[in-house]
Formats: sequence, structure tokens, C-alpha cells
Amino acid sequence: MTINKKSLSERDICSQFITPAIQQAGWDMATQVREEVSFTAGQILVHGKTVRRGTPKRADYILYYRPNLPIAVIEAKENNKPVGAGMQQALAYADVDALDIPFVFSSNGDAFQFHDKTRTDDSVEQEIPLDQFPSPQDLWSRYCKWKGIDQPAEQLVTQDFYDDGSKKSPRYYQQNAINRTVEAIARGQDRALLVMATGTGKTYTAFQIIWRLWKAGAKKRILFLADRNILIDQTRVNDFKPFGGAMTKISKRTADKSFEIYLALYQAITGVEESKKVFKDFSPDFFDLIVIDECHRGSASEDSQWREILDYFSTASQIGLTATPKETKYVSNINYFGEPIYTYSLKQGIQDGFLAPYRVVRIDFDKDLSGWRPEAGKKDRYGNELEDRIYNQKDFDRSLVLDKRTQAVARKVTEFLKGTNRYDKTIVFCEDIDHAERMRLAFVNENADLVAANRKYVMRITGDNPEGKAELDTFIDPEGDHPVIVTTSRLLTTGVDAKTCKLIVLDRRIGSMTEFKQIIGRGTRVDEDYGKYFFTIMDFKKATENFADPDFDGPPICIYEPQEGEDVVPPDEIMDNDEKDETTSDDSTVVDDDYTGGEEIDPVDPPIIDITGIKPKKYYVNDIPVTIVAERVQYFDPTTGKLITESLKDYTRTRVSQDYESLDAFLQDWNAADKKQVILDEMEEHGVFFEALADEVGQDFDPFDLICHVAFDQPPLTRQERAEGVRKRDYFTRYGEEARGVLQALLEKYADEGPAPLEDMTILKISPFSQYGTPTEIIKLFGSREKYLKAIHDMQALLYETA
Repeated sequence: MTINKKSLSERDICSQFITPAIQQAGWDMATQVREEVSFTAGQILVHGKTVRRGTPKRADYILYYRPNLPIAVIEAKENNKPVGAGMQQALAYADVDALDIPFVFSSNGDAFQFHDKTRTDDSVEQEIPLDQFPSPQDLWSRYCKWKGIDQPAEQLVTQDFYDDGSKKSPRYYQQNAINRTVEAIARGQDRALLVMATGTGKTYTAFQIIWRLWKAGAKKRILFLADRNILIDQTRVNDFKPFGGAMTKISKRTADKSFEIYLALYQAITGVEESKKVFKDFSPDFFDLIVIDECHRGSASEDSQWREILDYFSTASQIGLTATPKETKYVSNINYFGEPIYTYSLKQGIQDGFLAPYRVVRIDFDKDLSGWRPEAGKKDRYGNELEDRIYNQKDFDRSLVLDKRTQAVARKVTEFLKGTNRYDKTIVFCEDIDHAERMRLAFVNENADLVAANRKYVMRITGDNPEGKAELDTFIDPEGDHPVIVTTSRLLTTGVDAKTCKLIVLDRRIGSMTEFKQIIGRGTRVDEDYGKYFFTIMDFKKATENFADPDFDGPPICIYEPQEGEDVVPPDEIMDNDEKDETTSDDSTVVDDDYTGGEEIDPVDPPIIDITGIKPKKYYVNDIPVTIVAERVQYFDPTTGKLITESLKDYTRTRVSQDYESLDAFLQDWNAADKKQVILDEMEEHGVFFEALADEVGQDFDPFDLICHVAFDQPPLTRQERAEGVRKRDYFTRYGEEARGVLQALLEKYADEGPAPLEDMTILKISPFSQYGTPTEIIKLFGSREKYLKAIHDMQALLYETA
């Protein structure tokens, strides 16, 4: 019997035509072919209190030469579409910013359209018969020629990943980073820079690179460098654990040369004094590979202690890992390592759904905006006479402390937590250790009830405080209940994997884009087991103005600035740098083995009384009131990453016009769609917030009417008016009594809730539909599933007939 291809589904086309063609070409379906591969998680979309994921990117087929080497992608389409109908979609999946695959195919079951990125002649794309699909060796030979991989390097490039049997494998971007690095080293490149946003698994990526090079015998002795003990310890017991007895941590300034994998705190193997430079106990050619984690923190600087280590082991291959490549007049990672071999940005991580999006609550105090000048002879609480000048935000908590401002920050943050969850893990970034201690005290007083229940509810974690640092592991442990609120200066800006952190408070000026990205990175990890899908940034010192900087690539969901008396928690519809920071270089600090790095060691000194004419380090003023002023709501376009400064209505009009040049074009697409919700979901993923838009235009309007009215100036109809228009037609008379009852109930659901219930068959399980029987029995009232769906489709056509 002849098969009518036109009647087959896309999956039928795959199973009956595409899969047999792949198998006939010699591909092993068990080890070289994966079908229906979702390679992103789906962007996390936040609307009010509702959190959902967008649609993940999914390839119909990905073909692998080896388990770690994807080389081809195939997009299938139904036979009533052209052979090349899926090519543009497949090319998007194979792009360098996605799967980074050179061989791309589209098929409708009649033939293959083949796009070969390795070619530059007039046969880049051509149609080939089903029985001429390329073999694995054919594509691999082309791949090696294109990449410049010769036969000796092939063994290294084809070395498999580490597999512990748990089915955990690198995400697509980690796979890209690993493969590009291994291929570069196989070709003889001696330096490489990987730029990957915080929370995207740089250490796991580094482990897989090292594992493949080590297992292939290309690199026998490897040094992994970091600048914080917590990074070394986390790495050793987690990602690097499979190295087992071959691995050691260099400590106590001793060099044991009997291992193969070495982990070291760079401060523990170097120092100003020659006797402390433990790395020189190894010969210059001892290590074959050096991997530098968080390399933005010093390795690129000419006078860096890290550079001394790298220069000493200059014959080793060197790989730098960072989320924030440092490019300034004085320091450059790129000058040392070269252009990044691979970059995975924060913005891309959020769009893929691997990183948590975030909202911003901006709060401005009156004294921050207008400044404050003390009256003549004004003294602080320690009797020091204040210098007569205007103090502004740059001075607060550095040279002048307004106690009531500190209290106001703690009060507002506490209000926010009371409105969300008082046990949400929170990091408060302060100007210095003195400020962190005062902020701890303010939070203790604002949360006296929970502190009484557990004194560790609020803690200061700074470089000078061993009691606080001892609680760091508990704070970042998802199972750890306390501490909940931690105040810090710089200790937690980088390298701390705080998966469950839901609130970041910025009460310090941040002029460094590198530091700003690192701080934001403390909250970007997703932890679905603990309900962590997004996080909030509360900004009291305009630090989030860095979002406008072109160097920043991960926009917030929204920015909300409550005025005095307004709820600090953003309402549901909202949820949908002039001076460099005064920081101390870590490179100038010489410390012992248990140094954690990154924190300015700035002990809290007693206030200096000005009896000798010497000005105190800070003035402390406790009787000046501080109030909240200003409110502004700003949205961000998740597609472009740019701040939406226009009104939401203007933005919607602009966004819709990019997809539809006219009302007719929109109506044609809308009426042709089997499921209207697909169009609405795509618009929401592009930043069209229907809940917020409904608040501006009218809550009882269908999203369809919101679009037609806002984007094309059409008079809107309410859902009730549209439902009434259907009731006046003879539509229901064509069905039996019970079927009419089901349709009328669905129409009422539409009038109350919008179009979503019409397209969700699970609604048939609940009242009032359950009175007509089970979903299966209800569908039988219409004769068949197809006839039920046609009834819904016809009702939708009538609903949207008037536009």
C-alpha cells in the first residue's frame, strides 16, 4: 500500500523516512544519534506571583561523531511543506551562539536540504536524496579539515568526557567551551581565555577540559589556581572529586611532587619574600597545564603575583576562566590570554533559562539626592565637629555616617522580606567592615523576634571576623536555615556559590563593572528544588545604573522605585557611574594559607575624638532624619537587553510592529493559529506584559483586544461583549443539549478568565464540566476528539470575528 506522505505527522516523517536514511548511512542510533533534544531549559518568565518557563529550544536530531562531539543537526517538517522549510530554524540552532555545529539538514521526508558551513563555494547548500545522507566518517573528515585537526591531534580531540553513570553531561554551551579549548590546545595554542557568566558552571567545564587532556596523556601534571580557599575546597570535594588519589591541595607551603593534579591558593604558593615562593620548589617545566579560576582578579596585571607564577611556568599551556574579563588602561586579560576562545554571557544564560532573571527595587533617600550640609558647629555623637561642606551619597558610610539612614535601609529590607518570605537568604553589601557591622546591628533590631529565636538569623561575614566566616558554608548550603541575612563588604563578591540567595541588597557605590557583575552573580543560580527561579536586587545607592552600561549584558525584569508610604514589595504587575570604587588590590596583600581573599581587612577602630585637630576617619550623626523620595518603573526588553524607558503601551506598540507590519498581518496569523496561546506566549517572551498592560488599558479585555487596541488603534471589546456576540449567533443550535452546556460553560470561562481555558483540555476535569462526566465522556458528546477541537476552533473564530 502506498503511503500518503501528506497525511503523516512530523514524527511519522521522522520515523518512516529520516531515521532509516540516517541508519542506512552508517550512523549508530544508540551512540551517535539523539532525537528531540531540548538543549535549553526555557527562559524563566515572571509575571506577578506566577513563574513559568518559556519554550525550550529543541532540535529534532543531533548527530555526534563521538558522545562529546556534535557535528550535525536535522530539522524535520511535515511533507506538505518544502524540503528546506526547516533550514532557517536548523541554522539558528547550529549557530555559533547556540550548538556551534557545521553541518545542517532540513527534510520533509522526500529529500534532505544540506547546508555545509565548512564550504565557501557555490555548493554550500544543496538538495541531496534520502539515500545519499553523509556517513559519520565523511562528515568527520570534513570537520577535521575545517578545524585544522591533523591525525596526531585527533586522538586528543576525540577523548570522551568524564561519565560517572549518572547521565549528567555538559550543557550545550559547556560542551562548546570544552571542545573549543581542547581543539585549540590540540592545534598547539598555549593560552586560552573562557568567559562564562557566574552560575554557568565554569569549574565543571574546567574539570572536563582537564579530564580529557589528562586521560588522553596530552597533559600529565596540571595546576589549578584560585584566590580563595572556599573555591579550592568546593572544587576539590565537588567537581574535581573524580581525580581521587591523583589530586592534592598545596598547603603549609610544602611542595609534594608525587601527584598529578594540584590545587592551590595562589597566596599560599607565592609572597614578597623569596622563601615563601613555594611554586619555585617545582621546576619551570613541571606543569604541562595551568588553569586559573576567576582570572579577572589579578592574573592579567603586569605586576600581579599570579603573573609571576604564570611567567615561571611559561612552557605550560594556560587557560583563564572568568565571568568578567577585565579591560582597563592598566590591566587586560585579552593582552595576556588573547581574545576569548568562547563567551557565554549572563544575558544568554537568562534567555536559555539556565540562569535566574531578576527584578530591581530602587530606593532613593532625600539626603542621597539633595545632599546634606551640617549647621555651623554641628558635632557628631562622639563630640567631633563636622567639616562645613555638603555631604552627598559618595560620602555616606565612607566619611559620614547617618545612623537613621542605616536604620531606614534595614527597615525597608525587612519590610520587603515580611512581604515575601523572612527566611529568604539575603546578602547586604556595605561600603566597608564598619558599615557591615552597623548594618548587622540595625537588622538585629528590626528583626528582634527572629533573632531571639536564633541569634544567627543575622550575621556579619567579613574578612576580619572568624565567627562570621565560620558560618559561610551554612549560609550557602541549601539545607542550612541560618544565617538568613548576612552583611558584608567584599568577602562575598565573588566565588561564593549561594544558590538559594533570593535577595541582594546594594548599599555601597560600585563604580567597577567587573565588581558589579560579580555581585549580581551571587543570585543568578537557579535552584528549583528550593523554589529559586528569580531574585531581587534592592538598590539604595544607584549601583544598578550600571545596567545602562553597554558592558552589562543581563537586564533585570523591571525596576521599581517605591515612594514613602508605598509597599516596598513590587506590585504584581511590576514583577513581570561617575567615580570608581575605592578598592584595595588583592595583589598587594600577603597572607598565610588560610587567607580567603577579596575582603579589605579594615578592622573597626574606635572613633577618634577631635581634640588635637586631627579629623576623625568618619563622622557619626544620629539625629538627622532620612526619608524616601522618588518612584520610577522601568521595563527591559528581554530580546535586545535594552532598557525600556517608554511607557508599556508604547513599548507594546513598538514590539508588535516588529513582528506584524499591519493589523491584517496580525489577524491572518491569529486566525491561522491552532492555538492562540502560542502567539501570546511568544509575545510575553519578547517582553509584552499582558497583566501590566491590562492594568493600563482595562482588566476585562482579552489579550487579543489589548494588542489590536494598543498596537493598531482598534476600539477594544470586553471579553463579556465578545462572549455575548457568540451567544446571539445560532452557533450552539448545531449541538445536542449536553454538548451545548459544555460549550456555554467554556464561553463563561472565557468571559471570566480569557482565552487560555478554551485551549486547555484539562479544564474538563473540574466543575462545572465534571457534571457532564469524565473528559473522555465529554469528548464523546461531540462524536470524537477531532470534532470537539473543531467545535472549540469554530467558537474561537466567532469570538474574534469582530476586530
